[in-house]
Amino acid sequence: MQPRSRAQCAPIAAWLASLALASCSRAPAPLSPAAAPAALPSPPPYALTSAATEPVLFGPDVISTGDFESHAAFTPDGGTVYFVKSDPDFTRWTIYQSDFAAGRWGTPRIAPFSGRYRDSDPFITADGQHLYFISDRPEDGAAQADMDIWVMDRTPQGWSAPRNPGEPVNSPQSEWHPSLTASGTLYFGSARSGGLGMNDIYRARFDGHGWSVENLGAPVNTPGDEYEPMIAPDESYLIFMAFRPGGLGGSDLYLSWHRDGAWTEPVNLGPPVNSSALELAPALSPDGRYFFFTSTRALASGGTHGAGNGLGDIYELDLAALLGKTAISQRRSAPNHR
Repeated sequence: MQPRSRAQCAPIAAWLASLALASCSRAPAPLSPAAAPAALPSPPPYALTSAATEPVLFGPDVISTGDFESHAAFTPDGGTVYFVKSDPDFTRWTIYQSDFAAGRWGTPRIAPFSGRYRDSDPFITADGQHLYFISDRPEDGAAQADMDIWVMDRTPQGWSAPRNPGEPVNSPQSEWHPSLTASGTLYFGSARSGGLGMNDIYRARFDGHGWSVENLGAPVNTPGDEYEPMIAPDESYLIFMAFRPGGLGGSDLYLSWHRDGAWTEPVNLGPPVNSSALELAPALSPDGRYFFFTSTRALASGGTHGAGNGLGDIYELDLAALLGKTAISQRRSAPNHR
């Protein structure tokens, strides 16, 4: 396949880049390190009945439907899933939730904190105490043209009001897809100035006094576009979405290992995860067994109005099989620049 040019990727990149956030002036609140996951039902609601090395539709006709669904995020017990529904023209994003009861996923409903503004990319910490997402909601009464990272805390009454962590986590440009390690390090994508390309991947650490934010640098970031990072809880590997020459079509998912203080050369996850369509929104199940992602691939069984119709659907497969497939090539990769 011929490498794609920036111009060929521009319409899709423009949709993703429109997830932009405005900065906040107040001091940011620290992240709480994620504790060990709560005890899960056996098996958890998202578990597959058999090992899956090929992507399997998640919640067909309930979660994954004829609409554009993406970005799955589970509570620690697996009993509630938050995900995003997008308009067909990608001008609006809304976070929905579905609860598992009586052996099935319930009819999705708009999450209580969403529906008024553009909201996307939910992430729940392993202890279930914080929910991160991105939004263009006003900050201090001022309308925003771009998307910021926001966070809510778990309370006895449900989620708290969203708060904006401010600069330097957020910037005058767009931030998206927050993902946290077990120790509380925050990974996210941003189009802020000073990067290697139009969009890069960053990480932020809180030292008790303030935030420090750093660009991951090469080879994770390139002059191209890197968007949505999913960091392993122990920070041992990173899976992210990117538009790169030599990909399979649209955006692809790539994997890089963190070895000896450096990131290895990212490897395209290839089929069956990546396809000639868009792949995005990498995520892990709470028990760490399953890998979730979104794809716009069309399925022969999809028809026009159901899941697999070429709009976004959520898929899952066994994480061990995915990592095992790429481990050999990753270990042969030379260490990158620090």
